[in-house]
Amino acid sequence: MARTLRFFELNTGAQIPSVALGTWQAAPGVVGDAVATAIKVGYRHIDCAQAYGNQEEIGAVLKKLFDDGVVKREDLWITSKLWCTDHDPEDVPKALDKTLKDLQLDYLDLYLIHWPVSMRRGSVGFKSENLTHPNIPNTWRAMEKLYDFGKARAIGVSNFSTKKLGDLLEVARIPPAVNQVECHPSWNQSKLRTFCQSKGVHLSGYSPLGSPGTTSLKSEVLKNPILNMVADKLGKSAAQVALRWGLQMGHSVLPKSTSENRIKENLDVFDWSIPDDLFPKLFEIEQARLVKGSPFVHETFGAYKTVKELWDGEL
Repeated sequence: MARTLRFFELNTGAQIPSVALGTWQAAPGVVGDAVATAIKVGYRHIDCAQAYGNQEEIGAVLKKLFDDGVVKREDLWITSKLWCTDHDPEDVPKALDKTLKDLQLDYLDLYLIHWPVSMRRGSVGFKSENLTHPNIPNTWRAMEKLYDFGKARAIGVSNFSTKKLGDLLEVARIPPAVNQVECHPSWNQSKLRTFCQSKGVHLSGYSPLGSPGTTSLKSEVLKNPILNMVADKLGKSAAQVALRWGLQMGHSVLPKSTSENRIKENLDVFDWSIPDDLFPKLFEIEQARLVKGSPFVHETFGAYKTVKELWDGEL
């Protein structure tokens, strides 16, 4: 009997639903329908961010679902993220208030520092001259206050390397509950995963399918022959095997889709498992990071002169 792995326990004691609908690069006018479909077919975790530019539409859909009795607020897990322009401690609570207003919510289940990168307040886009030097401990203290006030019931980070997460853990009063990073069979984050497990930080995997619908990333994750061999043997899709791999590795997965069929398919990962004889095969897949964070790297501006510095060599 397969372990269903529908939830993982965080260091706060909260149970995070293991499969979320990702909303990065889900276009306005489309994302609302995707969220409504996902919740109606059984998703209980929606992954959002201020930077995605679609939280108002998601908020309108959530309000309608609550008003219509489709789902209760307490049965959903809503994650969002603090953008790089809002790292100043005085801006952190304002940014959360704006996100809560857009999403029409009183609290978030999880609020993350989106990147270990800061940019000038009010700047738009990714111009290098807007990069500044982050002070993660100061930003984190402001995040801790949001947790104290109950506006964010868990707090965490995203795109933090092993070193950056370790540095934060040394100064944090409240340890991060989650580190949300790129994770899939072609970038399995073995070093970071081991560190997170040793520190009680839950790893959450974005782009668990390699972001096949993203024009900026040239992804072949779902075309990998080893992944497809395992999928064929199990009678599943490559996407389902990639997601189930994540669950069996112990991390939550955040597949993005706006197609009703794929939204349903991506949730069909609980009542079967990848058997012990096939699971190790997935570690034979060649590793390559897709999300490099290149816009945050510059010779002169900001904190990181190279991609290697941004990820502390985890490339």
